[in-house]
Amino acid sequence: MKKKLVFFVKCLIMLALILIFCFKIVMPQYLLNYQAALIDKNERLCSIDEAKIVLVGNSNWAFGVDSEMLQEAMHMPVVNMGMHGGIGNPFNEQAAVQNIHEGDIVIISYSNFDDGDIIKNPELAWITIENHPDLWKYIRKKDWPAMIKAYPTYLKDCLDLWSQGIGNMDSQTEYSRLQFNEYGDNIYDRPALAVTEEELSEVHIPAIGDATIDRLNALNQTLQDKGATLLVAPYPTPITGYTPDVEKYIAFSDEIERRLDFPLIGRYEDYRMDMNLFYNTYLHLNNEGREIRTKMLIDDLNDYLSSN
Repeated sequence: MKKKLVFFVKCLIMLALILIFCFKIVMPQYLLNYQAALIDKNERLCSIDEAKIVLVGNSNWAFGVDSEMLQEAMHMPVVNMGMHGGIGNPFNEQAAVQNIHEGDIVIISYSNFDDGDIIKNPELAWITIENHPDLWKYIRKKDWPAMIKAYPTYLKDCLDLWSQGIGNMDSQTEYSRLQFNEYGDNIYDRPALAVTEEELSEVHIPAIGDATIDRLNALNQTLQDKGATLLVAPYPTPITGYTPDVEKYIAFSDEIERRLDFPLIGRYEDYRMDMNLFYNTYLHLNNEGREIRTKMLIDDLNDYLSSN
């Protein structure tokens, strides 16, 4: 019995040493990665103890709005929480429930309303949260089994970067933490369209799924109970030879308005924009496009507020 106890204690000590090695020495390895911008975004989000505007969603926010212009127009602090869409809506959506205050306006903008209510890429989620305790709250209890399963893959990548001494390096591209400003906007200079029309061919009408709609309506109730407002805004769409007909966007706007318990500000058909206002994907605007979309958002938000 004594030998078994000694063996058990040794195993615990070994496990503790492994965890210390992983979480204190090897991790993090992605401090200047695009996803690491969430560290700064979350810090701003949690530091504002007054009514604010919080933009929640994927990179159509990160590469598609001038938050300073929005803040000046609405006379409210703005936090742009737009992150990589590859991680999935349920992860990015957790920004909507951090540091809620009465009078907050949360505006979501998704390009997919059928996400299965799961973290789309758990490995990317690990790259995002690493060993930053404040970011672990972005993982829901139901998502932890998938996160635990994905951890060995993430850790292997970390060990490779650590052993080669190339972790935490700046890519010096638009996908760098250093390219985000204090509001959470990506400010990498994007003067013009940088891809071909064919490379914008992913443009599509978003799918709508019951699980996503139910989750969003539950989120709306949570925010309402705390005195905050949830809104949904269209994302910009390039008009190309691959873009669906405007009638399909009208039908989509009508369907979203019918199924969500909270308002749609603006219409998806109105956010169909010249493809030369985009940058490198069908979700990322260039400098000019960002300013145009911001002015449209301000008008839509003012229209909503004036009627409510």
